[in-house]
Amino acid sequence: MNGLTPSTLYLATAILLILMGLAAVLVKRNLLKMVLGLSLVDTGIHLLIAALGAHPGRTAPILDDAKYLADPHTLLARVNLVVDPVPQALVLTAIVIGVGVTALMLSYVVRLYARRGSLDIGEIGRLKW
Repeated sequence: MNGLTPSTLYLATAILLILMGLAAVLVKRNLLKMVLGLSLVDTGIHLLIAALGAHPGRTAPILDDAKYLADPHTLLARVNLVVDPVPQALVLTAIVIGVGVTALMLSYVVRLYARRGSLDIGEIGRLKW
């Protein structure tokens, strides 16, 4: 395990979560399990984006000293020492959206179960339009 860095473990975990979620969506016939599978895919994608945006040894992009703002050359020299905040902001936004979408899907599943009495996609797929 000497060659495994934290970034590699994060990437492997993200890919594993995405594959587990896709397997649940494609194999399971229960709507609740399919929604949980989509949630796993969502979580895996969040972890993947965060792992790709992380750079070990870099700090948060917070300028706590006015001398960095006064001299553009000093500011440009510190650019390689900080982490890009855009992937973190994207992941945070995606988490909030993912929670909302998951809640909406779960409310549909509950409503469908109350109406049909089953969560089996085979029985629900026989609906007549």
